[in-house]
Amino acid sequence: MKRISIFSTSFLFICLSSTITFAQISSRKIDSLVIDALAKFKVAGAAVAVVKDGKVIHSKGYGFTNINTQKPVNENTNFQIASNTKAFTATALAILEDEGKLKWTDKVKDFIPEFKMYNDYVTENFNIQDLITHRSGLGLGVGDLMFFPDGANFTVKDVVTGFQYFKPVSAFRTKFDYDNLLYIIAGEVIARASGMRYEQFVQKRIIEPLQMSNTYFGSSLKDKTNLATPHSSESGTIKTIDLYGNELVNAAGGLYSNITDISKWMIVRLNKGKYGPASENSLFSLKNYNEMWRIQTVLENNPNARYNSHFSGYGLGWFLTDKRGNLEVSHTGGLPGMLSIVTMYPDLNLGIVVLTNTENGGGGLFTALTNTIADSYLGLDDYGWTDKLLSRLNGRRNIGDSVTIKTWEKVEASKNIKVKNEDFIGTYRDKWFGDVQVFEKNKQLWFKSLRSPKLNGPMAFYNANTFAIKFEYQAMNCDALVLFSLDETGKAQSCKMKAISPNVDFSFDFQDLDLKRIDK
Repeated sequence: MKRISIFSTSFLFICLSSTITFAQISSRKIDSLVIDALAKFKVAGAAVAVVKDGKVIHSKGYGFTNINTQKPVNENTNFQIASNTKAFTATALAILEDEGKLKWTDKVKDFIPEFKMYNDYVTENFNIQDLITHRSGLGLGVGDLMFFPDGANFTVKDVVTGFQYFKPVSAFRTKFDYDNLLYIIAGEVIARASGMRYEQFVQKRIIEPLQMSNTYFGSSLKDKTNLATPHSSESGTIKTIDLYGNELVNAAGGLYSNITDISKWMIVRLNKGKYGPASENSLFSLKNYNEMWRIQTVLENNPNARYNSHFSGYGLGWFLTDKRGNLEVSHTGGLPGMLSIVTMYPDLNLGIVVLTNTENGGGGLFTALTNTIADSYLGLDDYGWTDKLLSRLNGRRNIGDSVTIKTWEKVEASKNIKVKNEDFIGTYRDKWFGDVQVFEKNKQLWFKSLRSPKLNGPMAFYNANTFAIKFEYQAMNCDALVLFSLDETGKAQSCKMKAISPNVDFSFDFQDLDLKRIDK
């Protein structure tokens, strides 16, 4: 499950006198920005809301929930918010910490005795905060193939026991690498500490008190009449794709919501957890309000002249930085065809949410809109974010397309090379991902994962001991190369994998697989 972060904001900053008053962006201007961005980024639909000083000052849908039915998006259209669920998981832990049912420094193994990391020291010292701060020592998106694409049969037990097989890429607690699986473990901690299912706890203790009446986890979403359909523009034109569904990942990215409900969520967050007609209720304590928005894992801070930023880091379910002296709290989310961003400036009592239903262009659109709206409150000029980010997206896409085209051109040029299929046919096992089969179908080699059945497709000779797989799953770009190691007789004994395109989402972590032949 991706965290959208491809659009850097390191641009020229023009110094302006603090005595100048700047006009904030109008709803009419937001309308024109969104309409322009929908067309340029080839996005089917979007919803945008802005909250300021405890009030919703803009809330509107644009485009279509489905390009085939052309039903319009409105302020109550539900989208998958993906990794913006992580803040709800962190908040659930904060509530339990306030109630004394756990401490942030409690060891994970005290709640889940079967939890085991890649070495004994890390296992013994891994605490609750480590689960949600992306500092485990493991690599980017490690193990995400357990739920990406959907349709796999992995369980929480598989996740809990799988960490011992992953190889660290950095020392424990020294480096940020985005992780989804550990949020699944956080959901299990919440279940065991509270005595109720993770989904039930979030529903009862967060969603219902805040009257977020149309926010659900997938299995609870009964009324789908105003549900956005995911789309992809990977091929250059917008088309619908299947809705992602895998409840294993609920604690990392399973919520459906809309801008009406997320506006309530932002207002409470900006009000330091207070809610109710007179702010008489507290969702969490002031102590944990500060803890969630305190940097836990330091990120590299790129010099940013436009915003004069000085720091960057990750708190508990939120990214943190500063822009022109104002704290920015944000997170993005991405599932196939569903991209979201929530951004808040507590110093300005300002919140912005953008939900979209199109792969590829959605990330550019939500970044352009968020930056333009925020800039108006930060006292900055109109930078023309849409066109700048569109150019960057097209450049990135062209680079990826070039690599992909060259790969398949080489496959085509090699199609007459004779390969002994029997040297590669067999069953290969990875300790955490399970078995894959390489078999012959209509005289062609095929690849099939037994636990993630959407990862199957024909294999074509590429070069030496390497084959290219064209997966039958094409909702996202994820075709891969398989690199076999042979014994002295020329028979394959193991294989590694890697994505073909540099633009493949990091949750397709083929590089973490170490497949060994088991049918020797």
